[in-house]
Amino acid sequence: MSPSETERPSGAGSPAEPAPAALPAVAPQLRALRRQASLTLEAAARAAGLSPAHLSRLETGQRQPSLPMLLALARIYGTTVAELLGETVAGRDAVIRAADMEPTAAGGWTYWQAGAPGRGMQALRVHVPHGSQGDVVRVHPGEEWLHVLRGRLRLRLGDSTHRLAAGDSAHFDSLTPHRIAAEDHDGVDLLFVHTLLQSPTAALCLGPTPGESS
Repeated sequence: MSPSETERPSGAGSPAEPAPAALPAVAPQLRALRRQASLTLEAAARAAGLSPAHLSRLETGQRQPSLPMLLALARIYGTTVAELLGETVAGRDAVIRAADMEPTAAGGWTYWQAGAPGRGMQALRVHVPHGSQGDVVRVHPGEEWLHVLRGRLRLRLGDSTHRLAAGDSAHFDSLTPHRIAAEDHDGVDLLFVHTLLQSPTAALCLGPTPGESS
């Protein structure tokens, strides 16, 4: 979720904007936050639709998680992707400046934190490459809202398929099985907001992900 991890959404900044940073080592954070949530390796893996062996490899640094996997684990542990990555943000400023949004690459996706930590929802600016994670199905408590900035998005909600163009939005209950994919070869850019609900018993299925089999 695999095209280059340095791909950058058009309009995301000037040509001099730095390439996305490499995904930092998240293993210690993954282990610490799981224990903080009082979850065993087996319980956390089951909630995330992973095998205990796969989650163990993530926690020992033998594998790096993709962005959808980070989002899933953040929901299960009741935290944010930024905290999973060990990122620290000074204070809870109401305004997030574009210059302070550092791009991060995860499994082919590129994202920018667009909201403050410690809130009841997480806001991201995301670039989804073509052919990346189109088969990933997600089911979890909460709500999601997305807005297409550039390109065309294919959104599957339950048995219905929707095609969204720039300017279109979607707001849905995330207990509805859902998946997204970029329609255009140069990907799609989104604003993405989801609620942060700690739910270890959530039935969350990440589906078969190239290169991430257990």
